[in-house]
Amino acid sequence: MSEEERSVTTIDEYIPLFAPPAQERMRALRALIRETAPQATEKISWQMPTFVLGGSNLIHFACSKRHIGLYPGSEAVEHFAGRMEAEGLNYTKGGIQLPDARPLPLDFVRDVVLFCIARNESSAAAKAAARKKPAPPA
Repeated sequence: MSEEERSVTTIDEYIPLFAPPAQERMRALRALIRETAPQATEKISWQMPTFVLGGSNLIHFACSKRHIGLYPGSEAVEHFAGRMEAEGLNYTKGGIQLPDARPLPLDFVRDVVLFCIARNESSAAAKAAARKKPAPPA
């Protein structure tokens, strides 16, 4: 990772660090995430463009040499493993590779983002319910 990549503080600063074809792909990915999760906020976390919803990270992405890495977390990767295998996408425990040699699978990414929204909303609701629970008697 270059010093430039370590010093960025916004997604607008991150995207221009890469070649124009990668910039175009990242802008399309960002637009899709914003459209699907308009209530999410943006930040840089772990030196990656990150979207936050309900106080928790929703999804990250990062540019690599031959792909864009999409990082929705291990629960989402596990949920979509069969579909990724069917579509020939490589993945790790918490990340999905979107190869530069193929068009962005926008419908798939939208489904991943929707899954992550549901996960974050469920987690936020559970945290709120736990805060409302009365303390057990002493």
